[in-house]
Amino acid sequence: MSPREEVDVPSGRPAAIPTPAPGDPRLARLSLNQWTTRHLGVAEAVDGCARSGIPAIGLWRQQVAEHGLAEAAKLVRDAGLHVSSLCRGGFLTAAGAAALDDNRRAIDEAATLGADCLVLVVGGLPEGSRDLAGARARVAEAVGELVPYALAAGVRLALEPLHPMYCADRAVLSTLGQAVDLASRWPSEAVGVVVDTFHVWWDPEVIAQIARAGERIASFQVCDFLVPLPADVLLGRGMMGDGVIGFRPLREAVEAAGYTGFTEVEIFNADVWAADPGEVIATLVRRYVTEVL
Repeated sequence: MSPREEVDVPSGRPAAIPTPAPGDPRLARLSLNQWTTRHLGVAEAVDGCARSGIPAIGLWRQQVAEHGLAEAAKLVRDAGLHVSSLCRGGFLTAAGAAALDDNRRAIDEAATLGADCLVLVVGGLPEGSRDLAGARARVAEAVGELVPYALAAGVRLALEPLHPMYCADRAVLSTLGQAVDLASRWPSEAVGVVVDTFHVWWDPEVIAQIARAGERIASFQVCDFLVPLPADVLLGRGMMGDGVIGFRPLREAVEAAGYTGFTEVEIFNADVWAADPGEVIATLVRRYVTEVL
Protein backbone atom coordinates (compact mmCIF):
# COMPACT_ATOMS: atom_id res chain seq x y z
CA MET A 1 0.00 0.00 0.00
CA SER A 2 1.46 3.35 -1.00
CA PRO A 3 1.47 6.25 1.49
CA ARG A 4 -1.35 7.98 -0.40
CA GLU A 5 -3.56 4.92 0.11
CA GLU A 6 -3.05 4.74 3.86
CA VAL A 7 -6.25 4.94 5.90
CA ASP A 8 -6.62 5.86 9.55
CA VAL A 9 -8.33 3.42 11.88
CA PRO A 10 -10.94 3.13 13.19
CA SER A 11 -12.32 6.20 11.36
CA GLY A 12 -11.58 4.95 7.86
CA ARG A 13 -10.53 8.43 6.79
CA PRO A 14 -7.58 8.86 4.40
CA ALA A 15 -4.35 9.43 6.26
CA ALA A 16 -3.37 13.09 6.48
CA ILE A 17 0.34 12.33 6.12
CA PRO A 18 2.45 9.32 5.13
CA THR A 19 3.48 7.21 8.09
CA PRO A 20 6.83 8.48 9.43
CA ALA A 21 9.55 5.92 8.94
CA PRO A 22 11.62 4.38 11.74
CA GLY A 23 14.35 6.79 12.71
CA ASP A 24 12.22 9.86 12.10
CA PRO A 25 13.30 12.30 14.86
CA ARG A 26 9.69 13.25 15.48
CA LEU A 27 9.14 9.82 17.06
CA ALA A 28 11.96 10.13 19.59
CA ARG A 29 9.59 10.61 22.56
CA LEU A 30 6.71 8.39 21.47
CA SER A 31 5.59 5.35 23.47
CA LEU A 32 2.96 2.71 22.77
CA ASN A 33 0.89 1.79 25.80
CA GLN A 34 0.27 -1.92 25.38
CA TRP A 35 -3.47 -1.61 26.08
CA THR A 36 -3.89 0.33 22.82
CA THR A 37 -3.11 -2.96 21.06
CA ARG A 38 -4.77 -4.93 23.81
CA HIS A 39 -4.83 -8.30 22.07
CA LEU A 40 -1.09 -8.34 21.38
CA GLY A 41 1.18 -10.15 23.77
CA VAL A 42 4.43 -8.61 24.93
CA ALA A 43 6.47 -10.10 22.10
CA GLU A 44 4.06 -8.89 19.40
CA ALA A 45 3.76 -5.40 20.91
CA VAL A 46 7.53 -5.07 21.24
CA ASP A 47 7.93 -6.18 17.63
CA GLY A 48 5.32 -3.64 16.54
CA CYS A 49 7.24 -0.85 18.26
CA ALA A 50 10.56 -1.94 16.82
CA ARG A 51 9.18 -2.19 13.28
CA SER A 52 7.51 1.23 13.54
CA GLY A 53 10.37 3.11 15.13
CA ILE A 54 8.57 3.67 18.44
CA PRO A 55 11.34 3.76 21.06
CA ALA A 56 9.32 3.01 24.20
CA ILE A 57 6.49 0.86 25.44
CA GLY A 58 4.12 1.01 28.41
CA LEU A 59 3.58 -2.53 29.63
CA TRP A 60 0.64 -4.11 31.45
CA ARG A 61 1.08 -6.56 34.27
CA GLN A 62 -1.32 -9.15 32.86
CA GLN A 63 0.54 -9.52 29.60
CA VAL A 64 3.90 -9.43 31.34
CA ALA A 65 2.80 -12.27 33.62
CA GLU A 66 1.63 -14.29 30.63
CA HIS A 67 4.99 -13.85 28.90
CA GLY A 68 7.06 -14.23 32.05
CA LEU A 69 8.60 -11.30 33.92
CA ALA A 70 12.29 -12.05 33.36
CA GLU A 71 11.67 -13.01 29.75
CA ALA A 72 9.69 -9.81 29.11
CA ALA A 73 12.44 -7.66 30.62
CA LYS A 74 15.05 -9.35 28.43
CA LEU A 75 12.88 -9.06 25.32
CA VAL A 76 12.42 -5.32 25.79
CA ARG A 77 16.12 -4.77 26.45
CA ASP A 78 17.18 -6.85 23.45
CA ALA A 79 14.83 -4.83 21.22
CA GLY A 80 16.43 -1.60 22.44
CA LEU A 81 13.15 -0.30 23.84
CA HIS A 82 12.55 1.71 27.00
CA VAL A 83 9.71 0.88 29.41
CA SER A 84 7.90 4.19 29.93
CA SER A 85 5.48 2.78 32.52
CA LEU A 86 4.06 -0.35 34.07
CA CYS A 87 0.29 -0.45 34.39
CA ARG A 88 -0.96 -0.82 36.92
CA GLY A 89 -0.94 -0.85 40.66
CA GLY A 90 -3.38 0.82 42.99
CA PHE A 91 -6.96 0.00 44.01
CA LEU A 92 -5.83 0.99 47.45
CA THR A 93 -9.28 1.62 48.90
CA ALA A 94 -9.85 -2.13 49.19
CA ALA A 95 -9.78 -3.42 52.73
CA GLY A 96 -7.09 -5.74 54.05
CA ALA A 97 -3.46 -6.46 53.32
CA ALA A 98 -4.02 -8.11 49.94
CA ALA A 99 -4.06 -4.81 48.05
CA LEU A 100 -0.77 -3.71 49.60
CA ASP A 101 0.83 -7.08 48.92
CA ASP A 102 -0.22 -6.90 45.27
CA ASN A 103 1.23 -3.42 44.97
CA ARG A 104 4.52 -4.56 46.43
CA ARG A 105 4.61 -7.28 43.78
CA ALA A 106 3.89 -4.62 41.15
CA ILE A 107 6.79 -2.53 42.48
CA ASP A 108 9.09 -5.54 42.16
CA GLU A 109 7.89 -6.09 38.58
CA ALA A 110 8.47 -2.44 37.68
CA ALA A 111 11.99 -2.64 39.09
CA THR A 112 12.78 -5.76 37.05
CA LEU A 113 11.46 -4.12 33.88
CA GLY A 114 13.32 -0.86 34.51
CA ALA A 115 10.05 1.06 34.14
CA ASP A 116 10.06 4.83 34.55
CA CYS A 117 7.10 4.52 36.92
CA LEU A 118 4.39 2.27 38.28
CA VAL A 119 1.02 3.81 37.46
CA LEU A 120 -1.45 3.75 40.37
CA VAL A 121 -5.20 3.86 39.72
CA VAL A 122 -6.08 4.39 43.34
CA GLY A 123 -9.53 2.77 43.53
CA GLY A 124 -13.09 3.93 44.04
CA LEU A 125 -15.51 3.63 46.91
CA PRO A 126 -15.43 0.27 48.67
CA GLU A 127 -18.51 -1.82 47.94
CA GLY A 128 -21.50 -0.51 49.85
CA SER A 129 -19.70 2.61 51.05
CA ARG A 130 -20.60 6.27 50.58
CA ASP A 131 -17.67 7.54 52.61
CA LEU A 132 -15.68 9.42 49.96
CA ALA A 133 -13.53 11.26 52.48
CA GLY A 134 -12.71 7.97 54.17
CA ALA A 135 -11.74 6.37 50.88
CA ARG A 136 -9.40 9.22 50.07
CA ALA A 137 -7.84 8.98 53.52
CA ARG A 138 -7.27 5.27 52.96
CA VAL A 139 -5.47 6.01 49.69
CA ALA A 140 -3.12 8.42 51.46
CA GLU A 141 -2.45 5.90 54.21
CA ALA A 142 -1.75 3.10 51.72
CA VAL A 143 0.59 5.21 49.57
CA GLY A 144 2.49 6.11 52.73
CA GLU A 145 2.88 2.42 53.51
CA LEU A 146 4.19 1.70 50.00
CA VAL A 147 6.66 4.58 49.70
CA PRO A 148 9.53 3.01 51.72
CA TYR A 149 9.26 -0.19 49.69
CA ALA A 150 9.19 1.74 46.41
CA LEU A 151 12.20 3.87 47.39
CA ALA A 152 14.19 0.79 48.32
CA ALA A 153 13.36 -0.75 44.93
CA GLY A 154 14.14 2.42 43.01
CA VAL A 155 10.60 2.59 41.62
CA ARG A 156 8.58 5.78 41.27
CA LEU A 157 4.87 5.56 42.10
CA ALA A 158 2.70 7.62 39.74
CA LEU A 159 -0.73 8.69 40.98
CA GLU A 160 -3.21 8.91 38.12
CA PRO A 161 -6.26 11.14 38.62
CA LEU A 162 -9.22 9.89 36.59
CA HIS A 163 -12.14 11.81 35.13
CA PRO A 164 -14.80 12.42 37.81
CA MET A 165 -17.20 9.95 36.14
CA TYR A 166 -14.93 7.19 37.47
CA CYS A 167 -14.84 8.46 41.06
CA ALA A 168 -17.21 5.86 42.48
CA ASP A 169 -15.69 2.75 40.97
CA ARG A 170 -12.12 3.43 39.84
CA ALA A 171 -10.39 6.47 41.33
CA VAL A 172 -11.31 8.80 44.16
CA LEU A 173 -8.58 11.11 42.85
CA SER A 174 -10.46 13.15 40.25
CA THR A 175 -8.26 16.15 39.50
CA LEU A 176 -4.59 16.72 38.88
CA GLY A 177 -4.62 19.16 41.78
CA GLN A 178 -5.75 16.42 44.16
CA ALA A 179 -3.03 14.12 42.87
CA VAL A 180 -0.33 16.76 43.29
CA ASP A 181 -1.59 17.56 46.80
CA LEU A 182 -1.27 13.92 47.78
CA ALA A 183 2.04 13.28 46.01
CA SER A 184 3.58 16.32 47.69
CA ARG A 185 3.62 14.50 51.02
CA TRP A 186 6.61 12.45 49.82
CA PRO A 187 9.83 13.05 47.87
CA SER A 188 9.30 13.59 44.15
CA GLU A 189 11.54 10.64 43.31
CA ALA A 190 9.16 8.41 45.26
CA VAL A 191 5.73 9.70 44.20
CA GLY A 192 4.80 11.51 41.02
CA VAL A 193 1.65 12.04 39.01
CA VAL A 194 0.27 11.00 35.63
CA VAL A 195 -1.08 13.64 33.24
CA ASP A 196 -3.54 11.76 31.03
CA THR A 197 -5.29 14.00 28.52
CA PHE A 198 -8.51 11.97 28.59
CA HIS A 199 -8.89 12.53 32.30
CA VAL A 200 -7.74 16.13 32.73
CA TRP A 201 -8.55 18.06 29.52
CA TRP A 202 -11.83 19.45 30.92
CA ASP A 203 -10.34 20.90 34.12
CA PRO A 204 -10.18 24.74 34.05
CA GLU A 205 -7.19 24.53 36.41
CA VAL A 206 -5.25 21.95 34.43
CA ILE A 207 -2.57 24.22 32.94
CA ALA A 208 -1.85 25.78 36.33
CA GLN A 209 -1.78 22.35 37.98
CA ILE A 210 0.60 20.98 35.35
CA ALA A 211 2.96 23.86 36.11
CA ARG A 212 2.56 23.18 39.82
CA ALA A 213 3.28 19.47 39.32
CA GLY A 214 6.63 20.29 37.72
CA GLU A 215 9.18 17.58 38.40
CA ARG A 216 6.45 15.33 39.81
CA ILE A 217 5.11 14.58 36.32
CA ALA A 218 6.07 10.93 35.95
CA SER A 219 4.03 10.07 32.85
CA PHE A 220 2.25 11.90 30.04
CA GLN A 221 -0.47 9.88 28.33
CA VAL A 222 -2.59 10.88 25.36
CA CYS A 223 -5.79 9.79 23.69
CA ASP A 224 -8.94 11.64 22.67
CA PHE A 225 -12.29 12.09 24.44
CA LEU A 226 -15.11 10.86 22.21
CA VAL A 227 -18.48 12.56 21.99
CA PRO A 228 -20.93 10.99 22.46
CA LEU A 229 -19.40 8.58 24.93
CA PRO A 230 -20.24 4.90 24.39
CA ALA A 231 -22.52 3.07 26.80
CA ASP A 232 -19.42 1.71 28.51
CA VAL A 233 -17.67 4.98 29.31
CA LEU A 234 -14.44 3.12 30.03
CA LEU A 235 -14.16 2.66 26.26
CA GLY A 236 -14.67 6.33 25.38
CA ARG A 237 -11.01 6.92 24.55
CA GLY A 238 -10.36 7.67 20.90
CA MET A 239 -7.48 8.03 18.50
CA MET A 240 -6.04 11.53 18.73
CA GLY A 241 -8.00 13.78 16.40
CA ASP A 242 -11.23 11.75 16.61
CA GLY A 243 -12.59 13.62 19.64
CA VAL A 244 -12.66 17.01 21.30
CA ILE A 245 -9.26 17.43 22.99
CA GLY A 246 -6.75 20.06 21.92
CA PHE A 247 -3.46 18.31 22.65
CA ARG A 248 -0.80 20.90 21.91
CA PRO A 249 -1.54 23.25 24.83
CA LEU A 250 -1.36 20.29 27.21
CA ARG A 251 1.85 18.94 25.70
CA GLU A 252 3.43 22.39 25.74
CA ALA A 253 2.43 22.87 29.39
CA VAL A 254 3.90 19.49 30.36
CA GLU A 255 7.15 20.30 28.59
CA ALA A 256 7.27 23.80 30.11
CA ALA A 257 6.92 22.15 33.53
CA GLY A 258 10.16 20.29 32.85
CA TYR A 259 8.91 16.88 31.72
CA THR A 260 11.38 15.24 29.33
CA GLY A 261 9.94 11.72 29.26
CA PHE A 262 7.85 9.88 26.72
CA THR A 263 4.38 10.61 25.41
CA GLU A 264 2.46 7.38 25.81
CA VAL A 265 -0.57 6.65 23.62
CA GLU A 266 -3.12 4.75 25.72
CA ILE A 267 -6.49 4.01 24.08
CA PHE A 268 -9.36 1.96 25.48
CA ASN A 269 -11.72 1.54 22.53
CA ALA A 270 -13.50 -1.55 21.20
CA ASP A 271 -13.17 -0.47 17.56
CA VAL A 272 -9.45 0.20 17.96
CA TRP A 273 -8.98 -3.18 19.59
CA ALA A 274 -10.86 -4.88 16.75
CA ALA A 275 -8.74 -3.23 14.04
CA ASP A 276 -5.54 -4.66 12.62
CA PRO A 277 -2.83 -3.89 15.21
CA GLY A 278 -0.33 -2.86 12.56
CA GLU A 279 -2.79 -0.34 11.17
CA VAL A 280 -3.52 0.90 14.68
CA ILE A 281 0.17 1.52 15.30
CA ALA A 282 0.62 3.25 11.95
CA THR A 283 -2.40 5.46 12.62
CA LEU A 284 -1.25 6.47 16.09
CA VAL A 285 2.20 7.33 14.75
CA ARG A 286 0.64 9.63 12.15
CA ARG A 287 -1.84 11.17 14.57
CA TYR A 288 0.88 11.74 17.15
CA VAL A 289 2.76 13.81 14.59
CA THR A 290 -0.27 15.74 13.28
CA GLU A 291 -2.28 16.17 16.51
CA VAL A 292 0.16 16.17 19.43
CA LEU A 293 3.46 17.60 18.21
